[in-house]
Amino acid sequence: MKFTIGTYELTVNIPDWPTLSDRLRDRFAAKQGFALATVNLDHLVKLRRDMDFRAAYKAQDLVVADGNPIVWMSRIAGQSVQLLPGSDLILPLCQLAADMQVPIGLVGTTDDSLKRAAVELERQVPGLRVVARIAPPFGFDPQGAQADDILRQLEQAGVGLCFIALGAPKQELFAARGRSVAPSVGFASIGAGLDFLAGQQKRAPKWVRQVQMEWLWRMLENPGRLFMRYMRCFWILPRHIVQSYTLRRRNS
Repeated sequence: MKFTIGTYELTVNIPDWPTLSDRLRDRFAAKQGFALATVNLDHLVKLRRDMDFRAAYKAQDLVVADGNPIVWMSRIAGQSVQLLPGSDLILPLCQLAADMQVPIGLVGTTDDSLKRAAVELERQVPGLRVVARIAPPFGFDPQGAQADDILRQLEQAGVGLCFIALGAPKQELFAARGRSVAPSVGFASIGAGLDFLAGQQKRAPKWVRQVQMEWLWRMLENPGRLFMRYMRCFWILPRHIVQSYTLRRRNS
């Protein structure tokens, strides 16, 4: 599924969990790194005005749909994809890493949150090894010298899968940097997923997610931060729906 933003095209190239699982097994077996991004409407908004974010997305090897609007538009275009939110991918990815004896690392959020998340992950996934926990300081530059130091630490620790919880666009920029500085490490950008595991942030109840209203629940929880973000998302939605219909007609 392709989304066009001016002259830039973003492709959701992983349609479902079985495909993602197979790709990652191959990468882990070959000790080959990767960058996994989870695209949503907010990302499409940011991609319209942030050239560095566009460059970072071009460096992502694997892109999945994080957000029901992405799934709906893919269906309109006749190219259905599975909803794979970053927060929901953490445990399946950890299970895959444990099965293949791949050590993991955690980068982002706070020291306390990373410690709690590591304990919870190792509790829920027997055999999982968390070998690195790094919380960058305030003002961290994901493309600077400090980022390079962190990336080298991850590689030296033998990390094969690193969860990045820095928020967009920092996490995608950091993952893109990692593809050249630490090519043996796989990076998965998962937003607030580690804070959810650590109990530092409260995720929408399961029934809210099942009725596809998690966005509204989040906005009501934090309107000052999220109201304008979601308004910008709604603003671009009609344009992308039209593009999806056009893509369907073109391919029919």
